[in-house]
Amino acid sequence: MKIALIGLGKMGANMARRLCRGGIEVVGFNRSREIVEQLASEEGMIAAGSLAEAVGQLPSPRVVWLMLPSGAPTESTLQELIPLLNEGDVVVEGGNSNYHDTQRRARMLAEHGIGYVDSGTSGGIWGLKEGYCLMVGGDREHVALVEPVLKTLAPAPDRGWAHVGPVGSGHFTKMIHNGIEYGMMQAYAEGFALLRGKEEFSLDMAQITELWRHGSVVRSWLLDLTAEFMQRDQDLESVEPYVADSGEGRWTVVESVDQGVAAPVLSLALQMRFASQDEYGYGNRVLSMMRNAFGGHFVETRDEQS
Repeated sequence: MKIALIGLGKMGANMARRLCRGGIEVVGFNRSREIVEQLASEEGMIAAGSLAEAVGQLPSPRVVWLMLPSGAPTESTLQELIPLLNEGDVVVEGGNSNYHDTQRRARMLAEHGIGYVDSGTSGGIWGLKEGYCLMVGGDREHVALVEPVLKTLAPAPDRGWAHVGPVGSGHFTKMIHNGIEYGMMQAYAEGFALLRGKEEFSLDMAQITELWRHGSVVRSWLLDLTAEFMQRDQDLESVEPYVADSGEGRWTVVESVDQGVAAPVLSLALQMRFASQDEYGYGNRVLSMMRNAFGGHFVETRDEQS
């Protein structure tokens, strides 16, 4: 099978590598030419200098897989793709877009007879070695067309990928997946902070994380990764306490509000990420001053901190 892969960032490049090694012919295009040439040299990927050149090297029906940031980059690329494709061709969006955008884009391409498949993609930098978890939405015939690619990217042909429902359901499923991820990470982080805070016990974080990996109810891949970096450094003094959010956690919380479904853990995990990003801390300054106003409590100033 031969496909075009558009977008060769960290995840896209590793997906190209896994596909090439798995026997899928990949025509690759990226705005940065360097990674295209590198993959062509190292993996035998077919290099393309433009979107049109990439599409032009595909047999019909053509499959174009997008691994681009959600929002404007994906939208503009789709607009450029439409006149290059024919009825019966299929676009797969492997980036994790808002599922509302996905549904709208599917309707837009359907007007031209072009199929649209959304693949919520999980696996991060480990996907090349371990395979990717693929949550796929779309019409049955369109998913069937790209099935060889899904089986190659997944950890095994019979697991780690699934056609979960109609267009939009793949990205919706990945959105909820990321919301759960936020909650799990927050629970681990709070637990380790409590362990670390009990100074009288001098607990060894590396020992405990490794211990919990074996037979414990809380064992997981997240714990495996935590145990690995704790072995190298459990003080983490060089790490800034800033945690970014990619957007999917926000969309998950908005969805809980739209459905009227209580999701306090997921919501609070997102709020804690916001708190870590607040360098100025204006809200906490207001809290300190209110406490002073009603109770005369001490207010710590920057000069006093220094």
